[in-house]
Amino acid sequence: MSPLLAQDCTALSGPEHRLDSVRINQLLSQLPGWSVATGSESISSAFKFPDYLRTIAFVNAVAEMAEAQNHHPDLEVSYGRCVVRYNTHDVGGLSINDFICAAKASALAQA
Repeated sequence: MSPLLAQDCTALSGPEHRLDSVRINQLLSQLPGWSVATGSESISSAFKFPDYLRTIAFVNAVAEMAEAQNHHPDLEVSYGRCVVRYNTHDVGGLSINDFICAAKASALAQA
C-alpha cells in the first residue's frame, strides 16, 4: 500500500507548491501504471474494465473521491476503459494532491 493513500488533499495555490522533476519521479515510483503525459504538466493512467457498467461504477467512485478530496481529474470514458488525468491548475503543474488522488483512484480500480 502506498503511503499516499493515507494522505488527504489540502488547498494549494501558487507556483511554490509545484513539484520538481526529482520529486515527481520519486512519487511516480509509488504509482504503478501512472506516467507523466508527454508535453504536459499532468499524470495519467488508463484503467480497463470488462464492461461498460463496471467502467461507469469506477467513474462514479472516482467522482465521489474527487468531491471528498476537493481535487478533480479529467476523465476520458469509453467502453471498458477510463483514462484518469491529474494536474493542479492553481500551482501551474503537478502538486502532491495529484499523486494522493492518483493513489486513491488506483485503489478504487482494485476494489
